[in-house]
Amino acid sequence: MKAIKHFITITKHRHEVIRNCKKAGILWQGLFHDLSKYMPQEFFLGAKYYQGDKSPNVGERAKKGYSDAWLHHKGRNKHHFEYWTDYRPETREYGPVKMPIKYVKEMFCDRVAASRVYKGKDYTDAYPLEYFLGGKGKRLIDSETSDLLEEWLVMLKEKGEEETFSHIRKADKY
Repeated sequence: MKAIKHFITITKHRHEVIRNCKKAGILWQGLFHDLSKYMPQEFFLGAKYYQGDKSPNVGERAKKGYSDAWLHHKGRNKHHFEYWTDYRPETREYGPVKMPIKYVKEMFCDRVAASRVYKGKDYTDAYPLEYFLGGKGKRLIDSETSDLLEEWLVMLKEKGEEETFSHIRKADKY
């Protein structure tokens, strides 16, 4: 039963992302969004740790101290800022690097869709920003990438989806 619920949740999320990507002018990316969630390495763990109101990765981390499904997922999906870490010659350390704007757009679409799916009828355009701000300063993300995402989330809260997606469609650099 958890496998069916998990399948429904990830499919609902994916369809929401596709709709958002179309509004953001990146439909092609949306069509390929999160296909790795259907791969056995992610799907079966997602079903095992399915909770319904948050990512199964949270449950897997609570049990094991890390999430195999997340490690698999973030390494294959460029719309996650965690994908964008590399060796930085200037610091001689691994750290976050600036994301290409097309993936920042997809990340925005993903965050809005996840908020809609997990909050359900309690969703507001303010929630994606609240969630983002709750983790601010705790994540390893390039500062310019973080600032751009936050700018768009603030715009969503203050001006709504139509104006925000119109703005994102026109954005080609930052």
